[in-house]
Amino acid sequence: MDKSGDNLPVSCHISRWFHRDITGLEAEARLKARGVHGSFLVRPSRKRPEDFSLSVRLEDSVTHIRIQNTGDYYDLYGGEQFATLTELVEYYTGQHECLQDTDGTLIPLKYPLNCSDPTSERWYHGYLSGPDAEKLLLQKGEAWTFLVRESRSKPGDFVISVLTADVKDGKPRVTHIKIICEGEKYTLGDKKFDCLTDLIEAYKKSHIEEVSGAFVYLKKPYYSTRVNAADIESRMKELDKKSEKEESSKAGFWEEFDALQKQESNLLYERTEGQRPENKSKNRYKNILPFDHTRVILQSGDPDIPGSDYINANYVTNQLIGEDEPSKRFIACQGCLLSTTGDFWQMIWQENSRVIVMTTKEIEKGRTKCVPYWPDVGADGKEFGNFWVEVLTEHEAMEYKVRTLRVSSLQDSGRTRDIFHYQYLSWPDHGVPADPGGVLSFLGEVNRIQESIPAAGPIIVHCSAGIGRTGTIIAIDMLVDTIQTKGLDCDIDVQKTIQMVRSQRSGMVQTEAQYRFIYASIAQYIDSAKHKLQALEKTKAGESEYGNLGLSMAKMKVSRSSSKTKDEGTVYENLNARKDKKEKVNKKVSSEREKPRTSLRKK
Repeated sequence: MDKSGDNLPVSCHISRWFHRDITGLEAEARLKARGVHGSFLVRPSRKRPEDFSLSVRLEDSVTHIRIQNTGDYYDLYGGEQFATLTELVEYYTGQHECLQDTDGTLIPLKYPLNCSDPTSERWYHGYLSGPDAEKLLLQKGEAWTFLVRESRSKPGDFVISVLTADVKDGKPRVTHIKIICEGEKYTLGDKKFDCLTDLIEAYKKSHIEEVSGAFVYLKKPYYSTRVNAADIESRMKELDKKSEKEESSKAGFWEEFDALQKQESNLLYERTEGQRPENKSKNRYKNILPFDHTRVILQSGDPDIPGSDYINANYVTNQLIGEDEPSKRFIACQGCLLSTTGDFWQMIWQENSRVIVMTTKEIEKGRTKCVPYWPDVGADGKEFGNFWVEVLTEHEAMEYKVRTLRVSSLQDSGRTRDIFHYQYLSWPDHGVPADPGGVLSFLGEVNRIQESIPAAGPIIVHCSAGIGRTGTIIAIDMLVDTIQTKGLDCDIDVQKTIQMVRSQRSGMVQTEAQYRFIYASIAQYIDSAKHKLQALEKTKAGESEYGNLGLSMAKMKVSRSSSKTKDEGTVYENLNARKDKKEKVNKKVSSEREKPRTSLRKK
């Protein structure tokens, strides 16, 4: 039984950073090809087998730092001492200013470069602490529910956590069983197996005997929704499988979405403003209302007029990307009613929003989905509340229209702003697009324009109700953002991303089809990125320091314009969105040696 390391602090930045059997050159190749500034991994030292090496990417170079294992503690040949390798890595991940090169250059440990998961089985939870595993299993409450996770006390080994039928201190007992990895084999100490899946399948058919003599059974797997982004296609194949025991069973996509729906009640916050009598007529659908804690408040509202500060809209931000990263902001809102177009433009003006994403046609299947809040092309401008709106240009791409709108404040005739209006036309009502590539291309163009405008406010996203297509678009964009920021091998969680978005606007992502479409979009994005990296490695290998190392994801920029089709100007290959937001390193660090010593500075 293994419980060692289970009480270590949990860090959201840490995951599968331990690479069991790679050289320094291989570590450098992986970090240059698939990482970003601040990506890191840990590997066994080739010079001193008992030690380890910490490899960190700094812009376009890689530095290697030796981690000393004295037998009593781990350290970086000076500085703090730790009982486990995990504690050392967690400490320096959280203390970015403590680790420096000998010339004073900061060495940030920000994003673990994850090695591939050892299995695509959904019972594998990756880097999960013992207490968190116990919490999940106790919430499930079914005896002999199990999951498999990385060992925190010994990176490279694994742990089976099982909710037993025994009761200890008034609650069910959870036991933790160490899986030892010996070379290419996996064992509990007796029989050896070629892979984790074979080991688990074997013990599912029999039992595991504890030291006490008690039997442990693996009957019901507790599925994880976390996945290494680079392995998302394998996960999708698992999610497509149905239970072999039940003919009427539904596939894993339905299971994940159904679990998400059941958790929705935990995210219901106050919506009193939308329910006020004076605001009811401003809601397109009477039960789709904004949460009070994230709602957009119209600053021009007259305090003497009840409801004059109300609009059915919420701020939405990516709360999973990390506090030290700039977070893109969205405003998710309903499609305009005839009576709310003035409020809509007031919101855009006060927020300094320059990009609007509309994911519906004005009329679909004979029903009005959104009242046009812009004049016809070629017509004179039109007044909406306190604003005058003109159409300067309109261009139709393969699957969407782009309009340039000029907005003038009637209260301040000297002030005008140009707004970019993107209307996606190929999203069927009560369905999803056939090809994710069109949406990815569309989003890439939207982000290119947003990033080109200094100090632009939140991107406005709406459909009709402002939750289904709107939530799907925002979730896809946030997941792509995460991968662009942290690298292709980062951990992502579609279900948790939607939960986070739903905590800011109720009901975001409405159907299982939309849930599945998010997965498909990320899979296509990853596939495109991998192919682009392979092409760059072949054509640019000569530029690398060692002659055959991968290039930075940040160099995979593609120039595009809205007039190109998705085949001519593929947008989802733009992985350069955050390069200008990274820290600049004044001096490149030598990548040809492990550093036995670094400069350590306390905060």
